Amino acid sequence: MQELGPVEAGAVLYLRLWCDGAAAQGQARRDFVTAFGAAEGVAVADSLDTLCTLCARHGRRPLMRHGVTCACLGGDESSFANFILTASEGDREDAMWIATTLVRADMAPALVALAERFGLALKRMALRTRAARLH
Repeated sequence: MQELGPVEAGAVLYLRLWCDGAAAQGQARRDFVTAFGAAEGVAVADSLDTLCTLCARHGRRPLMRHGVTCACLGGDESSFANFILTASEGDREDAMWIATTLVRADMAPALVALAERFGLALKRMALRTRAARLH
């Protein structure tokens, strides 16, 4: 996990939190509200929720993951992180290809749009954190 960039690390952390249930999902929601304010924070949390729900309901198979505090990075987590980063960089063609390895092909376009929104939010969170450290 330590070798990941901020978007990838955030993607894995929030995937793990979402998979841990309602209390952990609440923590993720609070993180986003703190970072972006109430309306936008809830929208980011909703993007994560819909993204993970689509993966769970329409996935080619269940995504395997480690615990929230685990320093390891699993193969599925790595794919998910790469997908979020690729989508956030606007590389829709590659993001679509990755999405089709995660979910049914008919669900891939929706997944890419959500991943792009969520990944851009993670980028903004990382920039704010970096700026806060500089001041």
